[in-house]
Amino acid sequence: LDSCCLLEYDLLMGLAPEYAHSIRLDGDIILGGLFPVHSRGDRGTPCGELKKEKGIHRLEAMMFAIDLINKDPELLPNITLGARILDTCSRDTYALEQSLTFVQALIERDGSDVRCANGDPPIFTKPDKIVGVIGAAASSVSIMVANILRLFKIPQISYASTAPELSDNTRYDFFSRVVPPDSYQAQAMMDIVTAMEWNYVSTLASEGNYGESGVEAFIQISRETGGVCIAQSLKIPREPRPGEFDKIIRRLLETSNARAIIMFANEDDIRRVLDAAKRNNQTGHFLWVGSDSWGSKISPVIGQERVAEGAITILPKRASVDAFDRYFRSRSLSNNRRNVWFAEFWEENFNCKLGMHGKRPGSLKKCTGLEKVGRDSSYEQEGKVQFVMDAVYAMAHALHRMHRELCYGYPGICPRMANNIDGKELLSHIRAVGFNGSAGTPVVFNENGDAPGRYDIFQYQITNRSTAEYRVIGSWTNKLHLKVEAMRWRTGDPSLPASVCSIPCRAGERKKVVKGVPCCWHCERCEGYHYQASEFTCELCPYEMRPDTNRTGCIPIPIIKLEWHSPWAVVPVFISMLGIIATSFVIVTFVRYNDTPIVRASGREMSYVLLTGIFLCYAITFLMIATPDVGVCSFRRIFLGLGMCFSYAALLTKTNRIHRIFEQGKKSVTAPRFISPASQLVITFSLISVQLLGVFVWFAVDPPHTVVDYGEQRTQDPLSARGVLKCDISDLSLICSLGYSILLMVTCTVYAIKTRGVPETFNEAKPIGFTMYTTCIIWLAFIPIFFGTSQSAERMYIQTTTLTISLSLSASVSLGMLYMPKVYIILFHPEQNVPKRKRSFKAIVTAATMSGKLTQKGGDRPNGEVKTELCESMETNSE
Repeated sequence: LDSCCLLEYDLLMGLAPEYAHSIRLDGDIILGGLFPVHSRGDRGTPCGELKKEKGIHRLEAMMFAIDLINKDPELLPNITLGARILDTCSRDTYALEQSLTFVQALIERDGSDVRCANGDPPIFTKPDKIVGVIGAAASSVSIMVANILRLFKIPQISYASTAPELSDNTRYDFFSRVVPPDSYQAQAMMDIVTAMEWNYVSTLASEGNYGESGVEAFIQISRETGGVCIAQSLKIPREPRPGEFDKIIRRLLETSNARAIIMFANEDDIRRVLDAAKRNNQTGHFLWVGSDSWGSKISPVIGQERVAEGAITILPKRASVDAFDRYFRSRSLSNNRRNVWFAEFWEENFNCKLGMHGKRPGSLKKCTGLEKVGRDSSYEQEGKVQFVMDAVYAMAHALHRMHRELCYGYPGICPRMANNIDGKELLSHIRAVGFNGSAGTPVVFNENGDAPGRYDIFQYQITNRSTAEYRVIGSWTNKLHLKVEAMRWRTGDPSLPASVCSIPCRAGERKKVVKGVPCCWHCERCEGYHYQASEFTCELCPYEMRPDTNRTGCIPIPIIKLEWHSPWAVVPVFISMLGIIATSFVIVTFVRYNDTPIVRASGREMSYVLLTGIFLCYAITFLMIATPDVGVCSFRRIFLGLGMCFSYAALLTKTNRIHRIFEQGKKSVTAPRFISPASQLVITFSLISVQLLGVFVWFAVDPPHTVVDYGEQRTQDPLSARGVLKCDISDLSLICSLGYSILLMVTCTVYAIKTRGVPETFNEAKPIGFTMYTTCIIWLAFIPIFFGTSQSAERMYIQTTTLTISLSLSASVSLGMLYMPKVYIILFHPEQNVPKRKRSFKAIVTAATMSGKLTQKGGDRPNGEVKTELCESMETNSE
């Protein structure tokens, strides 16, 4: 072949002229592989230093998996898998250029315009046809490569790309991955934050697809679920300027309550952030929550263990593949010539130089070729080896399913698969696979090509021996399982640190949220009769209830009544009992001396009516203090005004009788009508019947019942609020009930004034007058006291006491002025209690007139005798 001609064409196509920078394994079916064998180069060079673990371990894992599959008689029998493995150099643009190799066989070549130097037409080499690609590692690389692979319908399975953007099945429909996307990781981190009861956090991301997409997924979940607020969302530039990380720490401290920092950053950025926190004396302040880029790696925390203490990190659940360890430890320069980068790895790993053509400069020792991995150098399996092998096996299982469908019963690869493997059909088989992977965990894909989320949760802890290590504290498989008791903070402190904007409100306080920041609030206590109805609202308790001590609910307001032992009840009861005893004594005395002149002169029937009224006025006190029920309320209505009505109806009848007698006496010597005792009783009970009629109408219109008045003692302090058990008698009803009796009292007072000219010795006119004047004064004092205290918290006590004492005082005035002098004469001066001669009505009036004149001149006849004579004569005459 004309090598010059081949070279010219390959250069024309922009492809590598030889396989010096790629690995090629022959096979019936060729898989592509993309691995970051070298790091990103500096100063315009595409590739930098060799990556021993992320590069060499991973690509060796792919070749090891292909070896195992080719040896497996059950998986792809009689079919050999081959590979074309390329170096991405950790750069998306370079990886895109390299991936053109995978589509080379699918590009239609037109050589009509191409001629060799001698004028002959070119001879085309047959490129490898790639049916599927394993890789890439970085999400940015996978995104770039996926855009071109989908154009040629080449399925792609990544072993490390976790960007949520790749889950978009409309844009990256030929992309699948055996690692869970960062959306699951973000959900797991959100569940950790929620479990730690943190609601105010900041996020920190390395600029680029991985960091920005991870943080965006976390923020999106926080918006959807609520309960977690983002204080700040900061980004680390690709090319940070000096002092950039100190600036980031200062900005994070602006929201110092947001101690938890959610980090989606690469290893170098993580290390520099921790170093900046250490320089700014913030050791122990921040609570780091790291993504899988931190995981359980030592490199970010070396030398800054204290500032990283307590960091919670997440890593896809994985296991070490023992078979790969045995395989890799057995690799040597002699048995691993297929790996074109293995010599470079050998120099890097054993720190030696391979002859004069070695790539490591300087005066290093010369490699012997007898060095052994794991014996002469440290070795630890790279974390993604399991996923690389799972990705290769997933592709193999899909091809096996496709072979059974297209080449059933055909040994080896059949023409239908050899000539053309349809990428779309292969993709459908990839999405349908299900098997146990190299570490024993299931390998499956959802409709977007994502693997299920399975993570281990680590915490970086410093033990009592001052040794730092990552410890597994939980796991996440669609749900968080966290062992909080295994967590340690600040050298053994088991209590959970806080990362909240505002402390929780106490019981009985509502949250007044700061506008725009739902996790920040001010606590306001529910005042008055309000209780905490929800986290954000206070509501008014029902009228008959008050808040409990915590103000988290309502309890019934205590119900009270006037108790017998209360000072407000003791005084009226004492007065009433004295009055009842005195009244009973007078009644007994009058009954005992019923036929004596003084008793007869007093008008026995009317006296007994009046004494009954006085007794009822005293007795009503007990009804007013008794526990209200329907019976007590009924009796209150009946007897509240009845005692006064008895008293003043009798007194009115008496004063009216006196007035009529003397008015009639001025005109003629004949006695007026209706002055007999029977007539007087009829008049009195007629007046009393009006009161009873009003009470019965009241019963019919509004039957008696009890009520609990919650407004009377509804104080500003709910703890002092009381409901008052009382009869349903309003102030208006009370006044109406007493109004008629007061009307009788006023009328009686008017007659007392009219009869003021009657001689003082005539038939009790003057005592009745004094009684009425005093009674009016008592009730005039009662009205302002009763109604003036209607707004007082002690209203029930004051009004009941005032009413009962006023009734007792009225009765006491009547009893004292009208009957005590008579009892005194009856008991202590019986010589004055003798009958006098009878005279005619005219003589009586004339004598009364003369008696008045004699009194004015200072007559020497005893008042008692004259009065007795006149009264007795009047009584006899009236009979």
